[in-house]
Amino acid sequence: MDAVAMFTAALAAGAAAGTTDAAAAAVRDAYNALLAAVRRRFGRESNATEPGTAELLDAYEADPDGSRDRLVAALTAAGAGQDDELVAAARWVVVLAGQAAAGGSPVDLRRSKGVQVGNGNVQINRF
Repeated sequence: MDAVAMFTAALAAGAAAGTTDAAAAAVRDAYNALLAAVRRRFGRESNATEPGTAELLDAYEADPDGSRDRLVAALTAAGAGQDDELVAAARWVVVLAGQAAAGGSPVDLRRSKGVQVGNGNVQINRF
């Protein structure tokens, strides 16, 4: 998935996150972290004729369907797709949204051995 598609998917997933369970809360937290990272990266760089990325984020939060294309175009023009922090934050929103949609929750398996995540898996460990 390219960076522009990643941002579009992350924006849609974050805006659509539910409000009732822990998985949706994780999506909302990651979405808010993405928005904060974009605001830190681009600030309020608007001029007299064009709104800045931060202003477009505000407009997007007020009306996601009406301003998504303008925001994605601004992010693309500003080089957000080359910013590793922003791409990673967008990717994390998409990952969490996929897990929330599947009814799962994020799992941290760093430093784990012999662990398998999923349904219907078969695993044989020989340590």
